[in-house]
Amino acid sequence: MRKVDLLLEEYGQSHQNVFNKIMHWICVPLIVYSVVGLFWSIPATPLVSLFPYTDTTYLNWALVAVLFTLFYYFTLSQPLFFGMAAVLTGFLLLTNMVEQMQIAPTWKISLGIFLIAWVGQFIGHKVEGKKPSFLKDLLFLLIGPIWLLSFIYKKVGISY
Repeated sequence: MRKVDLLLEEYGQSHQNVFNKIMHWICVPLIVYSVVGLFWSIPATPLVSLFPYTDTTYLNWALVAVLFTLFYYFTLSQPLFFGMAAVLTGFLLLTNMVEQMQIAPTWKISLGIFLIAWVGQFIGHKVEGKKPSFLKDLLFLLIGPIWLLSFIYKKVGISY
């Protein structure tokens, strides 16, 4: 069995309850979006000094984190990599748009979403009666998003 299949199966073992699954469908994308926003909020000065003729709006720590994450997904499954590349690109663009709107500092918005979404995750696991997978291995923090994406792929007939 492929590594991606083993990881998705193990992740799924602590996500059987319908309520917990619903909470994950809501909260995992919010957490991923908020993490992108938190990385976006880290000053990009060290990156800009490495690449002085780039637009700092797009060269930031969020992009670096997304690229490392996508590299990991690529090693697991190319189809899931492409799906997550689309999702994460959307989150980068959305973060940029929210920042341009200047409603509030990006880090404050992201932190608020992050905290609320994690409360939802832990409520889901409380109902499930099982601990979150990442308490066993932090790597499972990266598996949650592709676990959800794998359901979409199965629904539309895309093999991963």
